[in-house]
Amino acid sequence: MVLSAKNVQRSKSLHEQTYQALRDSILCGELAPGDRLIETQIAEQLQVSRTPIREAIRQLQREELITADELGWLRVATVSPNEAMHLYDCRIALETLSVTGACENASDFQIKKLKELVTQAEKLLKRKASNPDSSQLLELDYQFHRTIAQSSGNTCLVSLLDQVFGKMALLRVQTTRYNPRVLEIRTEHLQIYEAIAQHNIEAATQAIRCHLTASKERVVQELENLPQQRIK
Repeated sequence: MVLSAKNVQRSKSLHEQTYQALRDSILCGELAPGDRLIETQIAEQLQVSRTPIREAIRQLQREELITADELGWLRVATVSPNEAMHLYDCRIALETLSVTGACENASDFQIKKLKELVTQAEKLLKRKASNPDSSQLLELDYQFHRTIAQSSGNTCLVSLLDQVFGKMALLRVQTTRYNPRVLEIRTEHLQIYEAIAQHNIEAATQAIRCHLTASKERVVQELENLPQQRIK
């Protein structure tokens, strides 16, 4: 287990700092699914007392990013194939609304940002064709989908998707560790962007549903093929 003390910024409360440092480490894969969390080790690495660590862990348990195993040990959560299917079903419903709103309300600046994100993904994949950087791909994927949600003008929708995106990030870390190509964000994102840029609601909703359905199939298959989760 490796945590970076630089993530702890003293301008925030110790609880907020510790929570953010742990959450960031989980969602970027520094703490892998199944890793055991030991309070004394975290306290030493982040240079904080155990009280804010316990508060942060409780908050992350509420977000279902940390769970307790059958022995009571705290571990980074893993996502089952069945749970992954449910997460994608939620995303399909929410992001259908998201692209509909984006077609109606996206500004020229937001459409330009979507195009830039598609271009960045294309350049990254061309530059690292044989070994794509999964962390960068994950960040571009997240930024693309969140920008669409923001473009919809529906703040309630953005808030709901943020909750789903947190668990989705954990799921993607779990799968891309073994197969970065489980992400397909070049062709599929381009189709979604083009439909939004043309304000074509029918094409955009069809594109987002096809994208997320295909992603769901790839990710669930990858989860089913993963080796048994390691225990530390």
